[in-house]
Amino acid sequence: MLIDLKPTITQALQSNAALASLLGRDDLGDVKVYPEQSPNVEKPYVTYFELSNFDNKFANDKAISSSIHFQVDVWSNGNTYPIAQAVDETMCELGFFRRAARDFNENEKGIYHKVLRYSKTHIGG
Repeated sequence: MLIDLKPTITQALQSNAALASLLGRDDLGDVKVYPEQSPNVEKPYVTYFELSNFDNKFANDKAISSSIHFQVDVWSNGNTYPIAQAVDETMCELGFFRRAARDFNENEKGIYHKVLRYSKTHIGG
């Protein structure tokens, strides 16, 4: 059973008031949260994508749950921690658990980049 959680994640992250305050809005008035990659917007912003999505439990030859993994990237001109914390709260509220968090050194570009990886087992359709 293939589950599409992208709309749910987008809506939840954009609805987080703390995150909206930290990120601001783009020219369309949307909180700067984007699946896969951002349009040409100023930092800070958040991007995310699905790493994997596979059936993991079966009953009567039919999938009854899926294991779903997402990566969320925080892009900023400074400290990523407040944004990452707001993202983490939202993802945990959606039933994900954080499997990893890592800072990437992109000082030569003047970018602060934090990667957060999440997993969830989704039961049912």
